Amino acid sequence: MKTLVLSLLLTPGLFAQKIQIESDPAADFSKFHTFAIVDGRLNSANPSLNGELVKKRLDFDVQKFLSAKGLTYVASGPADVNVRYTLGAVRRSEVEAYPAGWRGWGTRWVRVPYTEGTLVIDLRERATRSLVWRAIARENKGDASKIEGKLDDMVKKSFDKYPPKK
Repeated sequence: MKTLVLSLLLTPGLFAQKIQIESDPAADFSKFHTFAIVDGRLNSANPSLNGELVKKRLDFDVQKFLSAKGLTYVASGPADVNVRYTLGAVRRSEVEAYPAGWRGWGTRWVRVPYTEGTLVIDLRERATRSLVWRAIARENKGDASKIEGKLDDMVKKSFDKYPPKK
């Protein structure tokens, strides 16, 4: 019973979505009013994460959530910021330890396989071509098709932290 409770407590941390934001402290985000999506790359061996529909979905999500922040999408022509994103998937395994044995005085090690989906979104200032903002969203799931179901949420949570607070 003790083992079951402990494994249930450890499991949510293993499969939680993580968002990491990096930004240029010298960048003036108030001067960015337009954006263009210049490059979207899908680097996954799994067809459920490497198709044209996934790319269209990510393009749509980037447009939707950046527009909600007050920026205007520019389909062609110069924009204040250029958006580039990369989605990749990697098979990994995590080793978990939990008490086992007589009265819990031993340790049992268990290997837990999962797929890590990583979405990197870069905003580059067009005039200087410098990186001004980056979001790295990681979703750990046991199945790549479950990562596909979380893409909207990964993009939304990333842009929830735009523009960065100084």
